[in-house]
Amino acid sequence: MNYHISSSEKNFHKAISPEQLEQVMEAISDGRYSWACVLILRFVGYNPLHFIPQRTYSRLIKDNSQVSNSSRSTTNQSQTNIKSSVTSSSGQASSQVLNMLKNLNY
Repeated sequence: MNYHISSSEKNFHKAISPEQLEQVMEAISDGRYSWACVLILRFVGYNPLHFIPQRTYSRLIKDNSQVSNSSRSTTNQSQTNIKSSVTSSSGQASSQVLNMLKNLNY
């Protein structure tokens, strides 16, 4: 499949906030890769329904609304670590986040 990506400046310069990055990292560390992809698409301004079927999207929304409520109480420590790495200096934060991604359990 080929998708036409607009060359407008608004799409290329939109950054993900630390809170949004935290949500994506949590989904990845929990092994919810499809949900992480949906979050990334949402956060950068794309409609996930342009890339995945409605049925799949609905299932992901349903499953992850239940997971997010139960996992929030157990992931406070990992969220604190991510938040501290994101809020530190920009160069150092990037390397810390990359190291955290490299150290994820597969």
